[in-house]
Amino acid sequence: MILVTGASGKTGRAVLAALQAEGAATRALVRREQPLPADEVLQGNMADAAAMAAALAGAEAVYFIAPNMFPNEAELGAAWITAAKAAGVRRFVYHSVLFPQIEAMPHHWQKLRVEEALIQSGLEFTILQPASYMQNILPYLDAMRERGEYRVPYSPQAQFSPVDLDDVAAVAARVLLEPGHRGGVYALAGPETLSSAEIAGQVAAHIGRPVAAVQQPLAEWKAANTRLPAYARDTLAAMFTYYDAHSFTASSFMLAGLLGRAPGSFGEFLQRELG
Repeated sequence: MILVTGASGKTGRAVLAALQAEGAATRALVRREQPLPADEVLQGNMADAAAMAAALAGAEAVYFIAPNMFPNEAELGAAWITAAKAAGVRRFVYHSVLFPQIEAMPHHWQKLRVEEALIQSGLEFTILQPASYMQNILPYLDAMRERGEYRVPYSPQAQFSPVDLDDVAAVAARVLLEPGHRGGVYALAGPETLSSAEIAGQVAAHIGRPVAAVQQPLAEWKAANTRLPAYARDTLAAMFTYYDAHSFTASSFMLAGLLGRAPGSFGEFLQRELG
């Protein structure tokens, strides 16, 4: 039995689907019960010790996804590592982030602290460090179609190495199911370096209308997102500032090796999603 935490988000759903395609028995832990591609769905708060114990009971492996932009991820990750050891879990795979060592992005820095705890835990562990997903553009498609605008709160020229979530999920299934990945720390970046302007241009070719990448002033973005918790808003703003200064790119060499093929391109992703 493989447990996937945070299973209701797009990452959890993709990992569950990849595991089920391999015939693996799966259990999903979610905050609110809902249909998922899993053999068992448990409802519970990830920070609750009783929910941890119930979810881990009888599990051979866990794929740990923390809540997005969670202010106490370091403590939560350490608690799950301790609970997994107590439950006799054999394998712990942590869904981290590309370049967690960047202190200027607080949510990255917290994930580094979880990685540190996992490395020192004595568990059989693997750490996945994905780049930003290609799928992250999907909420922007309506604006691209209706207004011809891809509005982002950082420079349209900042460079990224977007990765297809389906490729990340395929790697997750592999490291959960096969031997040989103990102690692996895998950066998972896509095969292209693309700016938001170039992303807009590729989307334009698929939807049949011009699309321009436009920089939204950060102050305007903050004012439009006051419903976000303060930690999430401030952390995202710090991330956007980092993108402006340094971009966010990496090699796809590791991903290609783990997949045994070329990683999916952004154009292939758009063809699949948009036709």
